[in-house]
Amino acid sequence: MLDEDPVVSAAVPCASPRVILPVRSTKLEPHQQHRPEQPKPSWRQSLQLAELYLHRQKYEAGLAVLKPILLHHASEPDIHCLHGKLLASLENKAGAFASFAMALKLQPNHVVSLYASGLLYQSCLMLPEALQSLRLALKATPDDAQTKDALANALTDHGTSLKSAGRSAEGAAHYQQALEACPGHAAALYNMAVLHSEQHQTAEAAAFYRRAVEAAPGHAQAHCNLGVILRSEGKLEEAAACYQRSLQAAPPSAQGVILANLAVVLSELGTKLKLEGKVTEGIQLYEQSLACNPQHADALYNLGVAYAETKQPYRAMFMYEMAIRFAPSCAEAHNNLGVLHRDAGNLERAAACYKAALQARPIFSQALNNLGVVLTAQGCAAEAYAMLQASLTAAPDYAEAWNNLGVLQRDLGQVAEALDSYQRAMDLMPEARNAAQNRLLALNYTHPGEQALVCKAHASWGTDFQTRFTPLPSLPVPDDALDSTRPLTIGYISPDLFTHSVSYFAEAPLANHASCPGLSHVVYDCTPRPDAKTERLEQLTKAAGGRWRPSAHLSEAALAHQVREDKIDILVELTGHTANNRLGVLALQPAPVQATWIGYPNSTGLFACHYRLTDAICDPLDTSQTFVEQLIRLPGCFLCYTPPAEAPPVAPCPAESLGFVTFGSFNALAKITPRVLALWARILHAVPNSRLVVKNKPFRDAAACHHFLEQLTSLGIAAERIDLLPLMAATGDHLSAYSLMDVSLDPFPYAGTTTTCESLFMGVPCLTLKGSCHASNVGMSLLTAVGLESAWVAATDDQYVNIAVSM
Repeated sequence: MLDEDPVVSAAVPCASPRVILPVRSTKLEPHQQHRPEQPKPSWRQSLQLAELYLHRQKYEAGLAVLKPILLHHASEPDIHCLHGKLLASLENKAGAFASFAMALKLQPNHVVSLYASGLLYQSCLMLPEALQSLRLALKATPDDAQTKDALANALTDHGTSLKSAGRSAEGAAHYQQALEACPGHAAALYNMAVLHSEQHQTAEAAAFYRRAVEAAPGHAQAHCNLGVILRSEGKLEEAAACYQRSLQAAPPSAQGVILANLAVVLSELGTKLKLEGKVTEGIQLYEQSLACNPQHADALYNLGVAYAETKQPYRAMFMYEMAIRFAPSCAEAHNNLGVLHRDAGNLERAAACYKAALQARPIFSQALNNLGVVLTAQGCAAEAYAMLQASLTAAPDYAEAWNNLGVLQRDLGQVAEALDSYQRAMDLMPEARNAAQNRLLALNYTHPGEQALVCKAHASWGTDFQTRFTPLPSLPVPDDALDSTRPLTIGYISPDLFTHSVSYFAEAPLANHASCPGLSHVVYDCTPRPDAKTERLEQLTKAAGGRWRPSAHLSEAALAHQVREDKIDILVELTGHTANNRLGVLALQPAPVQATWIGYPNSTGLFACHYRLTDAICDPLDTSQTFVEQLIRLPGCFLCYTPPAEAPPVAPCPAESLGFVTFGSFNALAKITPRVLALWARILHAVPNSRLVVKNKPFRDAAACHHFLEQLTSLGIAAERIDLLPLMAATGDHLSAYSLMDVSLDPFPYAGTTTTCESLFMGVPCLTLKGSCHASNVGMSLLTAVGLESAWVAATDDQYVNIAVSM
């Protein structure tokens, strides 16, 4: 019987083996001498014996029995019919056809011959002749189930041959006739389903597949094909069940395709569950998918995504690498592997992954964006700009790319352009936090004298952000609330407890809690990539009697619940609107008192943040700034700097050996505004042979250097008097670079903080300009703390120049 796409093997002639009969002795043995002579069997008995040999597959013996009676009873159609069956069994088809023809000549309606010849015609692919014989057989015995089935088989095979010849309508008609002859004929039902499927009539195809498996539960291919349809309809559970049934029914040689299909649907089902929040169940299904097909790249990729989302980066990396091994052109796997390497701080590997993703898919907005981010971090400004622009060309509404373009523009000192990019990102994705908070940070670099606008922007953001959170239930007043002997528990939360500017100001408070017996403290370390500084801060915290809680893996909601469980009395966040902040924790109000400190020069904008720690110099009593928080002015300076242990010795002033003065600044380019450059140019003009050294991340890029020098040359300063340095990775090298300058020039209106402390610690005085807001006055506060305010704090632009020239 033919299937949908039959493979026909050619008949191979096979000669009957030569039979050598034994030579019989004519001498009678003693026990035979008196045996009575047996009567010869009748021709009917011989016919029955030949039939028995046929069933026992002893075809030669059957022919030997028939030979004598065929000579003497040639007019009996039953003998010729059985002779044809035996010959057919021995692949003597020509002889078989001749015998059947003789039987039908003797008796035209000989049913058995009609049936047997029909089967023989079918085996020879002579389907029209087969149909003719089987129809005559069925006409003679209309209720015979075996004949109906044989006719249905022949009709199905003929229908398939017609369909293969491009005559699908005739093929369908034959399948329908087969079903009329035998309504439960599985092959006809299956092929009818295939026909409908090829014509994209999936509903009809599915109905026929269902009838086929009902008629033949062991029809593996029908189960499999039904699974394909169900998967295309999104009925993944039903599809998986079909593949499982197909797998049970199929022989081992046919299980490969079924396992591959099952792997696909299990992977998709895993993704469905994961998107429903059932991550553990999703991972289990991905693993089952890989048990079916260990090389299924989609399952490997999806498992990588799940591991990444559940904060298992190394497992995720392995899965992405395996996905790439079996699907080298999987751009998403290359891209996601790059994200993990970037998060681990391995920018070179990340860049290589993004480039591989773009090689697989050149117009891939996410990979273009991500490569732009890495190049920005590496200081390759021109390349980064090209990648981000390409990302936005591919996806103009890609909010994250607009945000990252803004970050690059800010790094290049193009703050106005950065603000526009952030706004584009916010317009495209109003709920996204990064762009809105980056915009708030950028406002601190510009808009001098417009503090009302800046403060209003922070408060407006906070009001909107607060509405996204439902605060935790209010805490009941504890019984010991008024007990003055009960220690207060202070919680600190920060993602910057590594080699980061904030860590140099957080170290002293964390290390000195032991001197305050009425206080206990808990540190919530949200650092994405802990380093040696993280370890040091943890040790200092524990030595001071505090608790250290690694919390980077926790969501803001989970972290808020941890804060509540720890019974924190005062929660202090150290980040503000800078990267990786956890302001959402404060919005949930897990502590009765909440404050902000150190990491940001302005308001959080959150009414849930009650206090902001500052001092009377940064935020004088008559400040024009308005804050959502109440200001707590600490005595002296609100900051306490702890220099790094690897700091080099203080070097002599370079002017002593060089004979000229070198001014310098290691602040961000965003802080070095046109007004700042104009004052610096005045200083250089007023001090003959003086030089300026500026160190910044974008100065790895020639275009960024050219642009910066162009600004100074337009002010009449020769480029030969300017030294531009890129970032230095090692802290010791960075601090050693202060030996290149005699005087550090503080920018404005956003003054330096860490750079001012580093400069002073390395023996380089810092000149700052008093301003009208907190960001402008940090330098003045720090210089006041070390007794240098009278000599190095200028009240006006002219005084700034005069102090620099006089020194």
